Amino acid sequence: MLKFYHAPWSRSTNVLWLLEELGQPYEIELVDIRAPVPDSYRKIQPNKKVPAIEHDGVIVTERGAISIYLGDAFPQAGLAPKIGDAARGPYLTWLVYADSVFDPAVAVHTLKLEYPPSGVSFGSYEDLVANLERRLSEHEYVAGDRFTAADVQVAGSMGYVMRQKWLPEKPAFTAYVERCASRPAAKRADAKDMAWARDVPAFAEMFKGQ
Repeated sequence: MLKFYHAPWSRSTNVLWLLEELGQPYEIELVDIRAPVPDSYRKIQPNKKVPAIEHDGVIVTERGAISIYLGDAFPQAGLAPKIGDAARGPYLTWLVYADSVFDPAVAVHTLKLEYPPSGVSFGSYEDLVANLERRLSEHEYVAGDRFTAADVQVAGSMGYVMRQKWLPEKPAFTAYVERCASRPAAKRADAKDMAWARDVPAFAEMFKGQ
């Protein structure tokens, strides 16, 4: 049994997309992180955040860890290069990069915080943008020439921040995000997330009259 703890329109949306790519049955547990979350949820996620999954009694949190776990648990989906495959290194690198570099670098950039890049683990926003552009100009997907679970995390995050104007719409970025977002699984995930978002009290004003 695979259970997914999710909040619509949050960082866990990328994992929703991944689950749709896997093609495996899963149970959804919606968590309203925009309202007080019960302390009992800490047994699943200690900081009361999403995403989290429970698979056959095993709980996994953090997007990178969940992606690695699911990609390896369901190899028939072809979303994770196997150990020994030359693409495995770039695949793992970009899965971790999405959370450990991309997310914090964009966050501090949007907050207009000044900091010495050498003093933080994720470096500078400018280096992030340059690295993304270099990689996506040379490769169709971040791990190489085929779509993997790493693209779910990277393209999903890039698409969101580009819509918010927090990342420049460079040709390589736009083409990559559109290429990944056009996948049937991505479209299914978007439709499900939109339907669930309509029931979130914090979004009620947005959907009024629709």
